[in-house]
Amino acid sequence: MDYSGFMRNAVLCLSLCIGWSITATAEDYPDIKVEKLLVSTTAYNGQSLAYLSGKKPEVTAMTVTIPPGGVTGWHQHQVPVYAYVLDGELTVDLKGTATYRFRKGDVILEVMHILHNGRNTGDKVTKLLVFYAGTSGMPNVIRQDP
Repeated sequence: MDYSGFMRNAVLCLSLCIGWSITATAEDYPDIKVEKLLVSTTAYNGQSLAYLSGKKPEVTAMTVTIPPGGVTGWHQHQVPVYAYVLDGELTVDLKGTATYRFRKGDVILEVMHILHNGRNTGDKVTKLLVFYAGTSGMPNVIRQDP
């Protein structure tokens, strides 16, 4: 067999192996459903997303529960923050610029270095699942007076 024939067969064999492994993996989890919620390069106000480059990356995951009429208080983030609205609704005011409303099922890509305040403007509890992609020793939230 010449070299080009060998390469064709090797590529065919590799393709079949990759195809079989993908099929086998998918068949191993027949009840799993994946639903893409959001793909974005910007925060909700159009600000480009940014990542930190620290020596000690630290991820914090938490739930945040806000009663009807409750507020987060004016604050900003120096780290990337991502949230998912599990229940209720949240209205976010950006200092001096705009207001955004999020409801159950929405993904929130938080703004960085911009003063904002979250308010539960609904009639039931708002619950968020929040992920901070921070750095050890750096605060995830910086509170400020408006």
